[in-house]
Amino acid sequence: MTSVTATRYLILLGAPGAGKGTQAAALTKLLELPHLASGDVFRAVREEESDLGELVRSYYDKGLLVPDDITNRVMLSVLSRDEYVRGAMIDGFPRTIEQARALDGDLEQSGKSVWKVIYIRVAEGELIRRISGRWLCPGCNAVYHAVNKPPRTAGTCDSCGGELYQRVDDTAETARTRLATFFRQTKPLLGYYRPQGKLCEVDGEQTVEAVAHSIAACVEARR
Repeated sequence: MTSVTATRYLILLGAPGAGKGTQAAALTKLLELPHLASGDVFRAVREEESDLGELVRSYYDKGLLVPDDITNRVMLSVLSRDEYVRGAMIDGFPRTIEQARALDGDLEQSGKSVWKVIYIRVAEGELIRRISGRWLCPGCNAVYHAVNKPPRTAGTCDSCGGELYQRVDDTAETARTRLATFFRQTKPLLGYYRPQGKLCEVDGEQTVEAVAHSIAACVEARR
């Protein structure tokens, strides 16, 4: 496949657990774009001993979306860095129509725009199963799943022997809150981008390889 050399801003939409991170890795190679994940950005901010970090924690740890004004401030500031001047694979932002409008306005100031939007569609029951079964290793960052990829010994990392933990936002209760918030506030984005001819929906309940193939077909069709 021919790589993209012009400025491109691609948005990857999907509920928590839809597999955005997995697919983003393949997309960044295909398009030669850096991956900007809002989850990574906000987890870093959440760890900060600052007023902003405390404010983000008050929302994030309850599975609630951070308010638009704070989200826009953080994400647009990161997006302005030199590494993203030629484009980016944006994962998890925007999440509301207000955020989408803020992103459009910010890009328009430099003559840029959103290129296309990929929505990975997964049913709510499957999303809860995926999220609530996820466990992480703090030592080597290995990821396990209670059903799909369990460790050989429960609670222990196969690679380094570290004690596995579950993120506060990966419990079943918090997962339900996160998903309710997503479907209420984020799905309207589909109606925002569809009339612009930028939206492509793919079935996220296929195999990882099949989802990647579907996304690649969308990208190729819209070059």
